[in-house]
Amino acid sequence: MVLEVIKKRKSIRSYLDKKIPQDVLNEIMEAARLSPSASNRQPRKFIIVQDKEMKQKIMQASVLHGNLQPFIADASAILVACGTYTTHIMPGGVHSFPVDVAISLDHISLQAAELGLGTCWIGAFSQEKIKELLGIPENVTVVCLMTLGYPAAPGMDRGRKKLEEIVCYEYYKE
Repeated sequence: MVLEVIKKRKSIRSYLDKKIPQDVLNEIMEAARLSPSASNRQPRKFIIVQDKEMKQKIMQASVLHGNLQPFIADASAILVACGTYTTHIMPGGVHSFPVDVAISLDHISLQAAELGLGTCWIGAFSQEKIKELLGIPENVTVVCLMTLGYPAAPGMDRGRKKLEEIVCYEYYKE
């Protein structure tokens, strides 16, 4: 059941030194390929980084509150999620590409959890440094990084708000 996978998914910050088989990686990325996007534009491209040296460089370009995040380099792979068609604005006034990429990453994280792998969303990184390291064109935006690998330890349960705190019916309520 999908809800069971959602419940077991946690942000993983400790990984085993274990390579992800290509067929498993393909299955995870197939989940991203099948994800929906605004007007079916599919404005996404994923760079899968497995090289140890490059993972170190990406970790160096990913600083959170002045601190490095060493677990990034320890993951089996780092997914660099890019928005490739960044000018489309949905009728509601919101750019579609970050939403579309986020939907793909969510599909990835759930498929990975189903297959026994862990992920962690990484939003703290230098756009310029990542683009330079990976040869990403100027007109493409790095939306997010995501670590991927076999968990060395279970993720922490960070808790969630109660349903009535996040859901309103008919109109907005505080």
